[in-house]
Parts: sequence; C-alpha cells; structure tokens
Amino acid sequence: MADDKNQNEQQSAQNTESVRDLADLGNIAGDAPEADAAVVAESTAPLREQELDQYGRAYATGRRKDATARVWIKPGKGTITINGKEQETYFARPTLRLVINQPFAITDREGQYDVIATVRGGGLSGQAGAVKHGIAQALTKYEPALRSTIKSAGFLTRDSRVVERKKYGRAKARRSFQFSKR
Repeated sequence: MADDKNQNEQQSAQNTESVRDLADLGNIAGDAPEADAAVVAESTAPLREQELDQYGRAYATGRRKDATARVWIKPGKGTITINGKEQETYFARPTLRLVINQPFAITDREGQYDVIATVRGGGLSGQAGAVKHGIAQALTKYEPALRSTIKSAGFLTRDSRVVERKKYGRAKARRSFQFSKR
C-alpha cells in the first residue's frame, strides 16, 4: 500500500513538472491552434446541400393542427400567394400575416422570396401555422446556412398540439355536464 502511494506521488510530480504553462498543456493534449482553425472552418460550412426542383424552387410541407401546407419558394419580390389568393385576402387578420412572415423576419430575408402555398384542412390559425412551418422548411432547403438561425427560433419543429377528443360522459373533452341538485 505504501509503495502504491509513493508511485502515485512520483507520477503526479512528473506530470506537474512537465506542465509549466498553458502552451505545454496544449502540446501534451495534442491540441494545436492549426487543429482549432480546421474545426472552425468545417463548422462554418453548411452541412446540407441546397435542394431545388427543376424550376429553381425549394419545396417543403408544413403542418399545424389539422392543416397541411405545401410551400414553394423562389427568389422574387416578396409576394405570398395562398390557394391562388394574395396573402391579404386569404388571411385577413394582421396577426396571421405576421405569423407567416416570421421566418423571413428572423433571417432578414423580407421581400426577397416569392411564396406559393396550397393549404388544406383546419382553420385559419392552423393554416397560418402550417404555412409558417412550410416556409421555414423551404427556406432552409434554399439556403442551408440559415438552418441554425431558423432552428434556434423553433420554426422547424412541428407544433404537435391538437384538439383533445371528446370523452364519453362529458360535455366536451374535460367539461362535465352541469350538476343538478334536484
């Protein structure tokens, strides 16, 4: 036991003697500034390739609640067409138009892409969320470098919340029928 302690003390003394400053520590660990520069250069390069169709558009599908949106984006003047109608006529509420434009606002690409979307199912709020999800997905396919910005904002994640189903013996999903004393 005493011999083991002496050996451990000798090894630790050798380790502390060989490391005198941070440069020695980097050499021992095999970590050199050139290796760090190579890692940084690899991380700045986009990990994915640009995915375009034969017409130079990026396609993606967005979903929210019961709504599904098929979205195509291409460089343009910033017009957004949904089911053949302009954005202002299809989504009359300003909050819904704000939701749709969030992916462009967060990436500073407002007015640079034309969007064509077809939406089915759900209500207007769900459809706006589906178009937003589709635009975010398509934008990352057109410009893969924007993926980290859009992902950190949470726009690539499908919002899986849906309406809870009605249960037997209940007025709605959770609400009970009104109690009657007599």
